[in-house]
Amino acid sequence: MRKNVFARSSAAISALALLVTIAACGDNTASTDSNASSSGSGKISGQFQGAGSSAQEAAVEAWIASYTQQNPDAKIAYNPSGSGAGVSTFLTGATAWAGSDASLSADQVKQSSGVCASGTAFDIPVYISPIAIVFNLKGISGKGKHLNLDAETIAKIFDGKIKTWNDSAIANQNPKVTLPATAITVVHRSDKSGTTKNFLSYVKDTAGDSWSYELGENWPNQIGQGAKGTDGVISTVSQADGTIGYADASKAGDLGTASVKVGNEYVPYSAEAAAKVVDSSPMDSTATQKNRVVVALDHKTTESGAYPVVLVSYDVACPAYKNVATAKFVKSWLTYVTSSKGQQVAADNAGSAPMGDSMRTKVVKSIDAIETK
Repeated sequence: MRKNVFARSSAAISALALLVTIAACGDNTASTDSNASSSGSGKISGQFQGAGSSAQEAAVEAWIASYTQQNPDAKIAYNPSGSGAGVSTFLTGATAWAGSDASLSADQVKQSSGVCASGTAFDIPVYISPIAIVFNLKGISGKGKHLNLDAETIAKIFDGKIKTWNDSAIANQNPKVTLPATAITVVHRSDKSGTTKNFLSYVKDTAGDSWSYELGENWPNQIGQGAKGTDGVISTVSQADGTIGYADASKAGDLGTASVKVGNEYVPYSAEAAAKVVDSSPMDSTATQKNRVVVALDHKTTESGAYPVVLVSYDVACPAYKNVATAKFVKSWLTYVTSSKGQQVAADNAGSAPMGDSMRTKVVKSIDAIETK
C-alpha cells in the first residue's frame, strides 16, 4: 500500500500550480484564465478542480499523474478537505467534482439543481477500501500486528465504556497477548467526515444496544480527541501510547490494526476482504434520483473472509454543466477513474479494491449520460 512517489510528486505540482485559480472558479466551470477545451485529438486541456474525501487522496494523486500522462494539457488540482467540505464546495459551483465517503443526502441532491445546468447531481462509487481500526500500544502494535475485536467491544471502546487495554472484553478475545493496563485514548475525526459515517454505520448495524447514537458525518460523543482529516487521525494515533482510531487502510502504515469478528472468525483488513462485502451488498433503494449508484453495505455479513468495516467513496458530478469544457473533462475523468486501468492504479498506489464488472456496468451508464454538447 506504499504510495507511488512519482504519482505524489506530479499531483502535488499540479495542485500547487492551481492554488490561485481554485477560488476564482464558479458554476462548476474551468478557470477563467484557461481556454479549457477538448482538442480534436480527443485529449482534454484546461484547468480543473475537485475537493473532498481525504481517504481518496492517495488514489486521486495517482489518478492525476496517470491521467495527465495521456492528457498533458489538463491541469488538475484536488483538495482533500474532507467529504463534507468537498460536497459543500461543489454545491457552490467552485469545483468540477467532489469526492465523498458518504452518499448524497436528499437535501444535497435538491441543492445541486442550482449548480447543474439541468437535472440534479449524481454520485457513483470510485474507490472501495477497508477502514482500518488502528492502534498504538507499546510492545504490541506494529505493521502486520493485530488484536481481535468484535463489534460490541469496538463500540464500547469508542464510547468510553472500556477504558483500559487489559479490560476483560479485549483480553478474552486475545488470550495469547499480554495486555497492559494502559489507558485507552480514542482518536476520532474532528471534521465532517464520510469515513466517520462509514465507520459508525458498521458499529450501529452490528453492535446492538452497545451503540445508541444517531448516524452522521460528525463524531457523536465527547470521548477522546479529535483530529482533522485522515492524516490527522494517523498522526495523532502515532504520537501517543494507548491510542486507537479509524482511518482509510491505505494510511495505516506501521500501526497495529484490529481483526474484526465476522461469524466465528476474526478477519484482518485487506482489499480482497473489503471487496467481498461490497460485491454481495444490494443497491440503496432510497437513492432513486436519476444516475445515482449507491451501495447499501451489508455490515452484518457472515461470509468467510469478509471484512465489513468498509468505505465506499463516491465522486459527485452533474449530468450537465454550464461550461461544456468542464462537462467534457468530468466525463473523461470519471471514465478513466472507473476503468479497469484506473481502478488498478488506485489499487497499486492506495491499496483499494478494484471495482467489480457488475458495478462498473451501472457506473458507466451514469457517466455516459453526462451531456457534452
